[in-house]
Amino acid sequence: MSINSQQKPATPEEIWKILRETSQIQRETTQKMKETEQQIKEKEQQMKEEADRRFKETEQRMKETEQWMKETEKQLRKTDALFNSQWSKLVESLVEGKLVDLLQSRGIDVSETGLRIQGSYTDRKGELHRREIDIMAANGSEAVAVEVKTSLKPDDVRYFIDTLKIFKHCFPRYNNEKVYGAVAYLRSDAKAALFAERQGLFVIRATGDSASIINKKDFKPKGF
Repeated sequence: MSINSQQKPATPEEIWKILRETSQIQRETTQKMKETEQQIKEKEQQMKEEADRRFKETEQRMKETEQWMKETEKQLRKTDALFNSQWSKLVESLVEGKLVDLLQSRGIDVSETGLRIQGSYTDRKGELHRREIDIMAANGSEAVAVEVKTSLKPDDVRYFIDTLKIFKHCFPRYNNEKVYGAVAYLRSDAKAALFAERQGLFVIRATGDSASIINKKDFKPKGF
């Protein structure tokens, strides 16, 4: 036996109710999507602002650190320059006190010394050359110009040789004297002292409270 049943069709009121409910669900869903989207945007904005803030803070710290490093480097340079300057003056004083005896022992009978004499001249190209000699020893016919360094390097020797080449232009009062060169130091690059001797310079080493010429006994200085 079969039973035939038919579903009762929805009434217009029920259909409208379903449509209203569906529409309400769509509106709520749309609203929630908008709210979620707004929350995401707000979160993204917060994250961006936080990232920007941290980046600016980091950038500022880097700038402050860089400035501190520059100031520290500047201060270290000043300290190093002051240190070397004071040592140079000490070496100058030590060498000057012994210089007459040292040179006389090598056959140069100087009788007077002076510290930090300055001179200059303008070459044919119009370029001005200024030079300073740390210690000058002379006797009227011979003169010895001494370059003093706390730490002697080959470049120091090269520069001093260039100075000696134009010495009489910068210091014309010595035009009638035979001029020799000498380098004096507290410490030296291993090759600097040997290089200086090979260039015809006296090499004077300051040690403790004394100073000595370390050139070979048969050394003959170059005249400039």
